[in-house]
Amino acid sequence: TELEKGKLMKKISNILSTLLLIVVVILACIFFVPRLFGIQTMAVLSGSMEPHFHVGSLVFVKDAEITDFEKDDIVTFKIGNGDTVVTHRVTQVTKEGLKTKGDANHSEDGGLVTSANLVGKAFSFSIPVLGYLAVYISSQTGIILLIGAIILVFVLSYIGSLFDKKEKGAN
Repeated sequence: TELEKGKLMKKISNILSTLLLIVVVILACIFFVPRLFGIQTMAVLSGSMEPHFHVGSLVFVKDAEITDFEKDDIVTFKIGNGDTVVTHRVTQVTKEGLKTKGDANHSEDGGLVTSANLVGKAFSFSIPVLGYLAVYISSQTGIILLIGAIILVFVLSYIGSLFDKKEKGAN
């Protein structure tokens, strides 16, 4: 009957909107909440830190001073013109800066990390695969899809409330 179809559609729209809302909230917590505490999220795009950080993982980097580092800490820094960011392990702390090396690399990096190119100190953990999502979400297409998902939650909630009104009107 029409009433049963309405109840089923309401239930489906409620489940879908709830699931979508949960996913959006979890992603917001992972990608945006850390920023409130001065923590940046970054995607691992190369295998230089394998097996500690896998390609496609999401790493978290907090603000730090060059004096905060010790041997074996993980540092994130800029190289070249500043567009390329690298996360490697500190192999030696010197007066001039930090010597670094990727765990999977055979030799130390060529330059030193100084205050001028320091981004921060990486936490020792990462979330596998979410780095790919971070890169995608920061693209124009990803932003559009994220906004679309949020709009879809509202639309599904509205559809559920329409079936509520029909159900109450049928009684």
